[in-house]
Amino acid sequence: MDRSAPLFTPVLIVGCVIIMVSFAVRASFGVFQIPIAEEFGWLRSEFSLAIAIQNLAWGIGQPVFGAIAEKIGDRKAIIMGAVVYAAGLVLSAGSTTPFEMQAYEWLVGFGIAGTGFGVVLAVVGRASSDENRSMSLAVVTAAGSAGQIFGAPAAEWMLGFLPWQTIFLIFAGVVLALIATLPLMRAPETAGRAELEESMGAILIKAFKDPSYTLIFLGFFSCGYQLAFVTAHFPAFVTEMCGPILPGGALYSIGITSTSALGAVAISLIGAANVGGTLLAGYLGKRYSKKYLLAAIYTGRTIAAAAFIIFPITPLSVIIFSVVMGSLWLATVPLTSGLVAHIYGLRYMGTLYGIVFFSHQLGSFLGVWLGGRMYDIYGDYTTVWWIGVGIGAFSAIVHLPVKERPLRAAAPAAPAAG
Repeated sequence: MDRSAPLFTPVLIVGCVIIMVSFAVRASFGVFQIPIAEEFGWLRSEFSLAIAIQNLAWGIGQPVFGAIAEKIGDRKAIIMGAVVYAAGLVLSAGSTTPFEMQAYEWLVGFGIAGTGFGVVLAVVGRASSDENRSMSLAVVTAAGSAGQIFGAPAAEWMLGFLPWQTIFLIFAGVVLALIATLPLMRAPETAGRAELEESMGAILIKAFKDPSYTLIFLGFFSCGYQLAFVTAHFPAFVTEMCGPILPGGALYSIGITSTSALGAVAISLIGAANVGGTLLAGYLGKRYSKKYLLAAIYTGRTIAAAAFIIFPITPLSVIIFSVVMGSLWLATVPLTSGLVAHIYGLRYMGTLYGIVFFSHQLGSFLGVWLGGRMYDIYGDYTTVWWIGVGIGAFSAIVHLPVKERPLRAAAPAAPAAG
């Protein structure tokens, strides 16, 4: 593909729309933590386990949908994902027991996998020029944060006049509407001939034997832990542990009068800050070492999380933490996916990144479930928060030995498919 090819293409724009909607719905689940628990008298850990299962299913489904996309086509995989996602939301809306909610979140998680980063980043990566690829991946990732900006506040707003069950049904309809955008998602083939001739099994064996792939896999674990814990528990964390919002203050004057409202806004602020942070990561990713950028991001997260929990939790500290953490939030995604593509090629990027992403979702499962479990035992989130600080430091270290050299043989690019 020509180096002068435009950054914004129909494939990139549609990919952004799909990721934005998928993540807007997913990011809202933390807002339902308290209302659902209060309606049915559930323990905090019971709904937390449902969200944890959703994240685990997402991780299991990601390499599966990546392989499906590479076998039968990206758009068919996304259609499958949207249908499963919507079905899970509809069934979840009818749940009255923890077991039902937890069972249906398997469907929601698989649906997110089919409409999420693994499939969409792979098709956008293949459709991008070498010059634009790092930035294209960052733009799509930033779109996920854009969804986070309005997803949680929209859910909080609708809870003011609609039952949570109706909101789930509305979300299901919005997810299904994504199918209408897919005719514009046609990606040309940009893999080299050597990649096209190499089987999936062969490239998987190469990756599994490469210590760098193992380090990337291990390093992505803490990203999932931190992000999922904050998404699922931060609204409740802020509601219960933040100091009061005083009348006459800046927040009160713009309508944020309760800590529950601040909790929803905090998720939105994280998403807003991450738009800029992710785009900056994409810009830097094509100029500097991706592994060192990843180590720096994990170090920054570790320092921010430790400082937040050490000092008194106030509305101002919540806002500062949200902006700082948000700027580092999904900045790891274009760098990690770009690193996988650089080392192992584009042909099976969806599957290879999907396997790495499974580690991310194992961390997500643990972060969400452990958050609820520790809350039920200790009455607060302090212990699980410090665990996140520790594994964040681990991820900063584990990326340093990664070798950023392509394993695939160099080959001329194949002609673009129509």
